[in-house]
Amino acid sequence: MNNALRAATALTLIAAGGAYADTITIATVNNGDMVRMQGLTEDFTKKTGHTVEWVTLEENVLRQRVTTDISTNGGQFDIMTIGMYETPIWAQNGWLVELDDLPESYDVDDILPAMRGGLSYDNTLYAAPFYGESSMIMYRTDLMEKAGLEMPESPSWDFIVDAANKMTDKENEIYGICLRGKAGWGENMAFLTATSNAFGARWFDENWQAQFDTEEWANTLNFYVDLMTEAGPPGASNNGFNENLSLFQQGKCGMWIDATVAASFVTNPDDSTVADKVGFALAPNTGLGKNSNWLWAWALAIPAGTDNEDAAKQFIEWATSKEYIELVAENEGWANVPPGARKSLYENENYQAVPFSDMTLKSILSADPLNPTVESVPYVGVQFVAIPEFAGFATEVGQEFSAALAGQQTVEEALEKAQALTTDAMEAAGY
Repeated sequence: MNNALRAATALTLIAAGGAYADTITIATVNNGDMVRMQGLTEDFTKKTGHTVEWVTLEENVLRQRVTTDISTNGGQFDIMTIGMYETPIWAQNGWLVELDDLPESYDVDDILPAMRGGLSYDNTLYAAPFYGESSMIMYRTDLMEKAGLEMPESPSWDFIVDAANKMTDKENEIYGICLRGKAGWGENMAFLTATSNAFGARWFDENWQAQFDTEEWANTLNFYVDLMTEAGPPGASNNGFNENLSLFQQGKCGMWIDATVAASFVTNPDDSTVADKVGFALAPNTGLGKNSNWLWAWALAIPAGTDNEDAAKQFIEWATSKEYIELVAENEGWANVPPGARKSLYENENYQAVPFSDMTLKSILSADPLNPTVESVPYVGVQFVAIPEFAGFATEVGQEFSAALAGQQTVEEALEKAQALTTDAMEAAGY
């Protein structure tokens, strides 16, 4: 039975008496777009009869829970929210259901090539992007003007330091820059790895030897700690995406360099006190040819062995479709639709009028996961290294770097520990 016929049959049976209606359990991250999706789930239930139970978790906790569950065949979830790092690795292990039979109406060719490629293994899609992102600068236009500066489209890190220092007014709780400090391979290490690319650093040389004992990494981490000490908010080592979002919305950040998806939240007048004073620019560079931006997709995938594969596929079709984008636009406005996943969104005149759409697309297209660094490397991935061991040792490195930011150890000590633990992990893994 083909997909369209199966779906039609299921819908007929549901309408006739509730047969074939399942309850699916979805693990997801507590980001705003996912919370919005939960609020619209009634539309999915109305169309299919299936009901949804949500397990909504903070980013680091989500990564831990879904990794443990899928690697032990725990079976807690029918759909998992994962990203570009996990998808090809888990697909290679046989842990995910292929998404190669989505109906023609879904238009898989409309998915942006960078997103589709990052969520595929062996040319087969294994996770569908709910939204895609890069990272960019979000800044207060009023504070930039007050500082007597004009933000370039592609600024240098030197310009950002100057602007951050001039914007900082600690007496009035305004900090020139807010950056991630919370430990985690997808938290502070996402930002710092992307930033290190611009400084000419890399995780490994071409022989898989760790590179934290290099001048480039010393430059990266010293620069970051110095900038945050001078112009960052107090307690920055505890701040991840959501904490910095809250600070920016409260008007306490002059600049914030983070996920492009945040643009809709900082410009939403219902949530942001500075909604009408936000500008956007590409993530900074040092003149070496790489910007400090990453590439990511939060995507929906089905763990192999689920008892509810058909219902799970129907949910993924619903949540990552063109129709879902229209549904959000109708209920929340075009600025709040999930960005970065589909080409057609950026061809839509309604979305082209959104102030951050152009910069989001430029940021996504400028990230190069196949050539992420100034010098050659044996790995792919912009803000991560696409090997199974990365999540473990990168989280440990993140803890050392967060401790350096908190003043609990020196930058030199943090880098020395990072070099040692990464080398040990790679030797143990047989590299």
